[in-house]
Amino acid sequence: MKTQLFANPLVAFICVACVFCSTASAQSLPLVHPLFTDHMVLQRDIETPVWGWTTPGEKISVECAGHSANATADADGRWMAKLAALPAGGPHELTVTGPSSITISDVLVGDVWICSGQSNMEWSVQISNNAAAEIAAADHPKLRLFTVPKRVSTEPQQTVNAQWQLCTPQTVPQFSAVGYYFGRDLQRELNVPIGLIHTSWGGTIAEAWTSAESLNTMEDFRPAVSAFQQMAEAQKNGTNSLDAAMAKWWNDNDPGSKQSWSRPDAATDAWKEMTVPGNWEDRGLGQFDGIVWFQKEFELSEAAAAKDAVLHLGPIDDRDTTWVNGKQVGSMNEWLPSRDYKLPAGTLKAGRNVIAIRVLDTGGGGGLHGQPDQLRVEIPGGESVALAGQWKYSVSTPLEKTSPVPQQLNSNPNVVTVLYNGMLAPLVPYAIKGAIWYQGESNAGRARQYRTLLPTMIHDWRQQFGVGDFPFLVVQLANFMKVQEQPVEGGWADLREAQSLTARNDENVGLALAIDIGEANDIHPRNKQEVGRRLALSALGIAYDKEVVYSGPEYASADFRDGKAIVKFNHVGGGLKAKGDKLIGFAIAGEDKKFVWGDAVVQGDTVVVSSPAVPQPTAVRYGWANNPTCNLYNAADLPASPFRTDED
Repeated sequence: MKTQLFANPLVAFICVACVFCSTASAQSLPLVHPLFTDHMVLQRDIETPVWGWTTPGEKISVECAGHSANATADADGRWMAKLAALPAGGPHELTVTGPSSITISDVLVGDVWICSGQSNMEWSVQISNNAAAEIAAADHPKLRLFTVPKRVSTEPQQTVNAQWQLCTPQTVPQFSAVGYYFGRDLQRELNVPIGLIHTSWGGTIAEAWTSAESLNTMEDFRPAVSAFQQMAEAQKNGTNSLDAAMAKWWNDNDPGSKQSWSRPDAATDAWKEMTVPGNWEDRGLGQFDGIVWFQKEFELSEAAAAKDAVLHLGPIDDRDTTWVNGKQVGSMNEWLPSRDYKLPAGTLKAGRNVIAIRVLDTGGGGGLHGQPDQLRVEIPGGESVALAGQWKYSVSTPLEKTSPVPQQLNSNPNVVTVLYNGMLAPLVPYAIKGAIWYQGESNAGRARQYRTLLPTMIHDWRQQFGVGDFPFLVVQLANFMKVQEQPVEGGWADLREAQSLTARNDENVGLALAIDIGEANDIHPRNKQEVGRRLALSALGIAYDKEVVYSGPEYASADFRDGKAIVKFNHVGGGLKAKGDKLIGFAIAGEDKKFVWGDAVVQGDTVVVSSPAVPQPTAVRYGWANNPTCNLYNAADLPASPFRTDED
């Protein structure tokens, strides 16, 4: 599963193929925005904007539940009226009167939540745990659903092609599972109407969900935004060639190209070996994003070499250029399609043949990631040369040392600001209570940057919606990938830390942990019920000030003395405990920073960690891995958040 397509933070050269979204005229826009349809939910207890479009200067009146408001369309034909705060309740009718009259029926007043992120938020009820029973029971008259269609845009859009729906067994199967279970549990607890606006897209990066104005406050993204805006403007006059742009980019940025690594006589004695196929993250390169060259030699008979052939390489993540015996035979700028390159007669040689592949990975998994039987040279007559096994490889350069990677916008959601423009801006300034967010997998390779990007995006959304510092509830990434037997560095632990820091520094940001409900071999854990439940608990504590235990244990401080680390926690929720016979998941290190597993015991609101191998500890970590084995909980059965005391 590809969790991150094009995540270079300097996406500065955008080759726009076909998607350029201009601002529609008032004549082509509806009298009232599609958020205002039958079965809608208005936000309670605050002033409520209602808006739409008509002829400039036209007078509009709005009435709901005995309250009325008036507006006049501006020079662009846009009007906005603001209804006084309404208490929870309904159903009501909302009437908009102008050149024509529209009556919206079955309007409830309650709390409205945005549900956004990538694939784990998009993951639908019908493929979550116990789906059949959950769907059959999904008859909730006070829960309403609104799904924003997927759309990329080069500039902020004003409207969406969607409408509110009742929550029924017929409407819920394709709705966000995390969103639904969150809203269901919240509605049951509060007994007020809940409206869920689902806007997510699998495999997407956080910067795609952030406005250009806010990204420009981050130095990392200014070049990307500037170039994006220039290319969007240029799109009005035509398109641009991605192939030509990539050819120039390779020449400017790849040391391997400059050293002619594509030649069959390239000096490769110092190159390392890797088992192919497989993501290079699992083959010793870790979370490397950038350019890696691969080389493979094979032998052919004179008869076989004289024929046409096909080189099959399977999918390559993300982009490749491939040579055989120094001749370029193909290239592709997508991560999922299989590479099947034709080799005309004369390309192959009797005896030694050399394949060279230049691979660029911009985020997530990288390398030749198909199945072993997909890697072969196929020769007419049934002869085939297997290519799976040991390949030579050499790292050329990391992504952060390159200039911005050219990209094809087309329907690509992984470009700065395009999802904010297409899928969030059309919702502004609808009155909301808060937002839930399940994303981060696609930014895991840039976790340090995420420390700034996530709070920047949150601040951006709050500014756009204009309802103050509304609650923003984040799902911390679930455990995933192979379980590490020894203490390790980084990976998804770094991204979880960025999420924790964001919550720690903002009292209106909540963290719902999924560290104990992931699946090693599936980035999409099916237990969305528990994720939704923990989000609802977080909402009750943060958004509604309920007296509930809404968080698992959270690292507060550590004291190192007498050969031990004494770790204190917040949110102990009635007491700390180990789920199981023994507390596990803690690692300890001295000044040498060499971590070993520690012996950990609960003592009141603290955990004491020690190891005979570390007589003078200076640092302690917990759950610090992609897929940690850890079992510290509070009395409310909420898991402790991973942490490290040696934060850099």
